[in-house]
Amino acid sequence: MLVKQLPVGAIQTNCYIVGCEETKEGVIIDPGDEAERILAEVEETGLTIKYILNTHAHFDHIMANKGLVEAIGVPLAIHPLELPMLRENGGAKFFGLEAPPSPEPDVELAEGDTISFGTHTFQVLFTPGHTVGHVSFYEPNAGIIFDGDVLFANGIGRTDLPGGDFETLIASINEKLMVLPDETVVCSGHGPVTNIGRERATNPWL
Repeated sequence: MLVKQLPVGAIQTNCYIVGCEETKEGVIIDPGDEAERILAEVEETGLTIKYILNTHAHFDHIMANKGLVEAIGVPLAIHPLELPMLRENGGAKFFGLEAPPSPEPDVELAEGDTISFGTHTFQVLFTPGHTVGHVSFYEPNAGIIFDGDVLFANGIGRTDLPGGDFETLIASINEKLMVLPDETVVCSGHGPVTNIGRERATNPWL
């Protein structure tokens, strides 16, 4: 599996370009800003993008949705509980920022759904707590999960924004992430890559 981590925007949110090296099909996860830069990276990989996937609708994860959908015309996917926030431009005004309006999603995600590209298939895990409709994307054969703002290296997602709930977030981590194998690579929305075993052993919040 090809994985490119691309920190974008004012707060350096991790956008991920993920692809099948065999078929050159791929997806973009959480395009938070800098659509032209993301497109340039996609072109460099030679991937044909099949989906744009949002783990949740905070502005720093969706600001390039519009530019990418207009440029490559592929389906946009998000959980339906995130639609109110998506339609409010991810809450950018709350932080005194302007964000381009995101297109409406073509695919509404739910627990147990699958997203396939090339030889890879993501399992959609419902992982609320940071937001009400947050999802994560798990590829068991590759041993990797893209978990947005749920679990970080030595940290967890914040729960003090609208829709956040600490107990719900901890339940999502324990019930959906901590049951995965220790070697599972965790690609988060902010900061470095980690793995489940390391966070199980050392994360102060767990």
